[in-house]
Amino acid sequence: MRPSRREWLRVGLHAAVAPAIMIPQARAYDIGEIEAKLAKGNGIDGVTKDDLPTPSLLLDLDAFEANVQRMASHSAEAELELRPHAKTHKCSEIAKRQVGAGALGVCVATVREAEAMAAAGIGGLLLTSESVGLNKIHRLIRLCERRPDTMAVVDHIDNARQLDEAARASGVRLNVLIDVDPLGRRTGVPPGSKAVSLAEAVDRLTGLRLRGVHGYCGASSHVKGFAERKAHSAKYMAPVLESHAAMLKKGLPVEIMSGASTGTYNIDSDLKGMTELQVGSYVLMDVDYRAIGGRGGDIYDDFRPALHVLATVISKNHDDIATVDAGLKAFATDRDFGPEVARPTGLTYAFRGDEHGALMLADSEREIVLGDKIELVVPHCDPNVNLYDRMYCVRGDHVQQVWEIDARGHV
Repeated sequence: MRPSRREWLRVGLHAAVAPAIMIPQARAYDIGEIEAKLAKGNGIDGVTKDDLPTPSLLLDLDAFEANVQRMASHSAEAELELRPHAKTHKCSEIAKRQVGAGALGVCVATVREAEAMAAAGIGGLLLTSESVGLNKIHRLIRLCERRPDTMAVVDHIDNARQLDEAARASGVRLNVLIDVDPLGRRTGVPPGSKAVSLAEAVDRLTGLRLRGVHGYCGASSHVKGFAERKAHSAKYMAPVLESHAAMLKKGLPVEIMSGASTGTYNIDSDLKGMTELQVGSYVLMDVDYRAIGGRGGDIYDDFRPALHVLATVISKNHDDIATVDAGLKAFATDRDFGPEVARPTGLTYAFRGDEHGALMLADSEREIVLGDKIELVVPHCDPNVNLYDRMYCVRGDHVQQVWEIDARGHV
């Protein structure tokens, strides 16, 4: 059962009050002016949330840094490697901080993400989606030429042979993991004999270097209730882990067993055979994950909501409702619910078109007036980040840095 709005607000979000806009003090920078300030190399001292164009994507640095450290500490205590998934944030600056906190590198979902991370100097890349077709294969091989530690996944011998041919033609050896499907029937070879046979075949290809198994059970990550989620993940990861064990028994070089999600990080880390965690959303968090429940209750609060959309109240002609300038274009709409208001508290949001959202004011902690800045927790962080070119990194009301979302897009 999804937690009530009151429960959400009680347990998870800060109760800071957003100030009304102060026209004489606001500098009202547009995006070009902010970029120009950054280009001068002097930072953006003095810029506050009130100066930003809206809607804008905000990263709460205090929450973000706490999330990074908590997951790093967990993986160290569990004696597992950490290779967090960059598909969540698509931002090399975030990836650098994850690596700086001890991660091996990052996972990526697309060749585009891999190229952006590599260009930013990040190694230890694991591409978790199959690279099929001439365009993706040749870009992957070029990436391997620049970053020899790059790894890819395969789930079919025909694709493995294509990768092998391209690698040998370029004089490189591509690291690969066998993608084993726990449940989703999205990608991955079925566990058991088919997975082991594919691993044996890949091990014979001289242009490829077999490294391990990739097994991600996305269906487990959002099962509500900790006990139910634990049982689900144990059930469906078991065949993947058994396949990995069978490969080891045959003497195959599969030292890596990579998987897990933000929803199962403290479940899958206890599964025998796991070697690394490829968690993603923990670093930003969203409404969807908060609702799955944690070990201690109905709200999943292991990690703090760090990603907000900043909006402005642009119309208020009624006592019970106001309109903000963040609508369908400001949020990913792949879920059957919208964003939650982080601050001010006591507000409920509803979509009102491409450019507009409605705030229901019945339970507002204070009067809402024209120009108020409203911060909203996104429904689903991964696709929401992909809508923006940059995120504004804030502490309190002050903008400290602006990070480009340099891996956004789909190609």
